[in-house]
Amino acid sequence: MAKTQQKKEQKAQSSKGSDKILGETVPATVQELIGRTGFRGEITQVKVLVLEGRDKGRTMRRNVKGAVRIGDTLMLRETEIEARRIKSNITKGSYS
Repeated sequence: MAKTQQKKEQKAQSSKGSDKILGETVPATVQELIGRTGFRGEITQVKVLVLEGRDKGRTMRRNVKGAVRIGDTLMLRETEIEARRIKSNITKGSYS
């Protein structure tokens, strides 16, 4: 086979980031809205309860971008890393 044809086949097999998106996801339910964070307050910090997987039943803190309400289900790519606590009492947005 020609070298260019081998390169094309390798590119077709591996795509950027598609493995991360299509990998295992774990559902988690939003239990509490903690506050707003980010430079402009665009990130909402929430407490979620992991429903399946290795960490089933674990409550953890996560940062969510976009609209979120109590009772929503988030699909988490990983459950090992937890978000840092919001340090200051002054937070942007309506959940302070």
